[in-house]
Amino acid sequence: MPDKISTCLWFREHGEVAAELYVSLFEDSRIVGTFRPDPDGPPLVVDFVLAGVPYQILNGGPHFALSEAASIVVHTDDQAETDHLWSALTAHGGSESRCGWLKDRFGLSWQVTPRQLIEMTSGPDKAAAGRVFQAMMGMKKIDIAGLKAAYGGR
Repeated sequence: MPDKISTCLWFREHGEVAAELYVSLFEDSRIVGTFRPDPDGPPLVVDFVLAGVPYQILNGGPHFALSEAASIVVHTDDQAETDHLWSALTAHGGSESRCGWLKDRFGLSWQVTPRQLIEMTSGPDKAAAGRVFQAMMGMKKIDIAGLKAAYGGR
């Protein structure tokens, strides 16, 4: 039985390859089904769970393209996890952007956000939060040590 709500991402092609990559990166992730109109062809639809959240990829062809208007945000626990996901998602033709944003090789936008960034920018010290925000604005991949330095070393 499908979940009541899931996000459907329209890919030009290679949705199954993308889903396989995504589920390999996160615990509590798996491909739960595919629909192939042609048994010998690629799937039209791939249903998968990513860190417990249901998604669907539709290989819709060139009519619709992914854009930054829809993205996946990942909250990481430390620099090692941030670095691992950043490397995996930008590999083989992905591209870096600013402030923790990237596009993977399939064109899907992600923001890899260390939890420390959220903690430092939402704390009671507004001046420190402003310094952290300004530091983040100059980063591509988020560097937690750089954020801590901007915060004041705490």
